Amino acid sequence: MTGSTALVTGSTSGIGSAIARTLADRGAAVLVCGRDAPRGAEVVADIRRDGGRADFVKADLAGGAEAAMELARRAQELAGGTIDILINNAAVGSVALTAQFPADEFHTVMATNLAAPYYLVAALAPGMAATGKGAVVNVSSIAGHVALPGMSVYGATKAALEFLTKSWAAEFGPSGVRVNTVVVGPTRTPGSAALGEGLDILAAQAPTGRVADPREIAAAVAFLVSDSASFVQGAALAVDGGRTAV
Repeated sequence: MTGSTALVTGSTSGIGSAIARTLADRGAAVLVCGRDAPRGAEVVADIRRDGGRADFVKADLAGGAEAAMELARRAQELAGGTIDILINNAAVGSVALTAQFPADEFHTVMATNLAAPYYLVAALAPGMAATGKGAVVNVSSIAGHVALPGMSVYGATKAALEFLTKSWAAEFGPSGVRVNTVVVGPTRTPGSAALGEGLDILAAQAPTGRVADPREIAAAVAFLVSDSASFVQGAALAVDGGRTAV
């Protein structure tokens, strides 16, 4: 990945942070992105301390299309040209039953989880295509495959994101851009801590029977953007301990 530039959304903590660190370890210059500037600065400092290259770009993707287009502009500016790798990781996982789901929260989830990735790809994939190479990984969830009470909106955005992966593979694949999905199972992060024992209960339903470490998700993402996955296109790689397989 040496010589490439990667934009990782939602990378100030959790899975996104692990992805940013892993890509930097493998030689990419990483643009860390998120709402929390102090946490972003910490991730950047850690990467630089380990000899990697990183910068922070503040963005709140709840702003949807407008926020995504502005992020793309700033990212290209920092990169001095084309972004080679895009990881659409930022997401909002609000939990509420259908009759109680607030309208404003509905729009926030849709903007962050669906509109932002859509417009980031719209802004950045053509530049990749012009160079004849590039990689996009969309971070999805088992919630897009398994119906869970209170997760209807979140799950719908993830199912839609996986369909967009296939559409973008068909659209940009002939120009050398690979677009794939990682389907994530229960993972131990600051965000998932709110689930308490529920996280372990959910993980126990899978053959592996445990919660994932964010670095395990990051390793899968790193594979998909690497040359080792040069013939992998439009795929959904489940990193969920087998939950969606059985």
